Amino acid sequence: MKNMGNMMKQMQKMQKDMAKAQEQLKEETVEASAGGGMVKVIASGEKKILDIQINEEAVDPDDVEMLEDLVLAATNEALTKVDELVEERMGKFTKGMNIPGLM
Repeated sequence: MKNMGNMMKQMQKMQKDMAKAQEQLKEETVEASAGGGMVKVIASGEKKILDIQINEEAVDPDDVEMLEDLVLAATNEALTKVDELVEERMGKFTKGMNIPGLM
């Protein structure tokens, strides 16, 4: 019975630590760019796009497709970086647990 009590305490601590890590992720940001920095995207640890910066040299009315591609590439890179950040921060809690949909 003592083992069960210790296990419950460990689970409660892990749950508290996970909640703290999730809160910290809300405050963290990642930045990605495309076109040699012509387009920059900043995203939060919650996968929310916070800012998009476009260098005016990237704006060519005759080549809107290029600008769209740069924005898309930078956004996808930012979201990939958020996934990596989440895995870095939260992966320690889920390693060894095979619970689909947990993270």
